[in-house]
Amino acid sequence: MNDSRVAVRGVERVFASGGSSVQALGPIDLDVRDGEFLCIVGPSGCGKSTLLRVIAGLLSPSAGEVSLRSTSREAPLTSVVFQDYSIFPWKTVEANVRFGLDIAKIPATVSRERVSRWLTRLGLADFASAYPSTLSGGMRQRVSIARAFAVEPQILLMDEPFAALDAQLRQIMQAELLELWQEDRRTVIFITHNLDEAILLGDRVMVMSSRPGRVVAEFEVPFERPRSADIRRSSEFAELEGEIWDRLRSAMEPRSQVSA
Repeated sequence: MNDSRVAVRGVERVFASGGSSVQALGPIDLDVRDGEFLCIVGPSGCGKSTLLRVIAGLLSPSAGEVSLRSTSREAPLTSVVFQDYSIFPWKTVEANVRFGLDIAKIPATVSRERVSRWLTRLGLADFASAYPSTLSGGMRQRVSIARAFAVEPQILLMDEPFAALDAQLRQIMQAELLELWQEDRRTVIFITHNLDEAILLGDRVMVMSSRPGRVVAEFEVPFERPRSADIRRSSEFAELEGEIWDRLRSAMEPRSQVSA
């Protein structure tokens, strides 16, 4: 695809332990369009997070290759948001959000403006001097998201960022991320177990099989942009969720064989 921002070709990942090996992923082929919000769903243990880490360069593939197309010399290519927040407990909220900018040696005047903007945008301005231990789970995840957006990455990789939140807070964070993304339309790869979340946020939903994870289906999400959480109430939303669930269920192995 000429407009692919991410191209995955024949990627596999094998983990070795105690003289044996387990194929966790692939082979898998994947293209992500520039400015696309791609959601990936699949059974537990199917390799979704492994795939994301390979794309991020945190893991090397056992076979195949990943190509990321850069269009800027200044903006970092990727930034990752994990489920477990991955923020530094000994740094204040402000210092956590500024961390990636410090690593990139962004000038102080630019850094201060970006940090201030993202603290305000994610409702963290009043907590700039607070430490993570004093914050709720939802607030800590806001810090993680603010840090990822502050570096203005070309590709944002999100690994089940709302999985640890309660249902109500999760919906609030979904709506906030939807609004944030629709303002700049950067390329996003988003891992989730939640089909409702995938349809609300995504332009496309990719379904993976049980381990070793492979692509077994893809669904274009037909709802126009900008969209709001109100689309959940439509019959079309429920119908699409049912179709994806049917395909996901058929891709699963018997429960006793699925890795936790």
